[in-house]
Amino acid sequence: MLQNDVEPTIFYCNPNIYPEEEYLIRKNEITRYAHKLGLTIIDDDYDHEAWRECVNGHEEEPERGSRCLECFKMRLLRTARKCAELNIESFTTTLASSRWKSLEQINNAGRWAAEQVGGVTFDERNWRKGGLQERRNQLLKENNFYNQLYCGCEFSFRDKEK
Repeated sequence: MLQNDVEPTIFYCNPNIYPEEEYLIRKNEITRYAHKLGLTIIDDDYDHEAWRECVNGHEEEPERGSRCLECFKMRLLRTARKCAELNIESFTTTLASSRWKSLEQINNAGRWAAEQVGGVTFDERNWRKGGLQERRNQLLKENNFYNQLYCGCEFSFRDKEK
């Protein structure tokens, strides 16, 4: 983002991540990197039970199914609200950089969240194009980042184990 003239404030909102130890590993990684770059990072509450209520009834859905859309909507709504609170005009998500996620679902959830809050917009930039996926992989290596093998939610974890 910095190479594209965007200086982000990072809002770490991941109540979906399971188990909590995984959440903490990922939170520590992004915090370490944010500090290295001199960026502000804000930690949202880890409220896994609220996330479970949000995806209730969608537990058996596959990756990219309705569970993912509900998860994105919850997290991006919390992000949009934080932006409004901080007078930040627009937001995006690192979810949009993952080739494992549906960009259509992410963009739908982001637009929906912005509409719910008002006064903020969702940046639908495709962070996978223009060499950005390769840059992501380069950053993983350069910074010796932990690279997880599942999205983070317990249902993705369950499916990975099968």
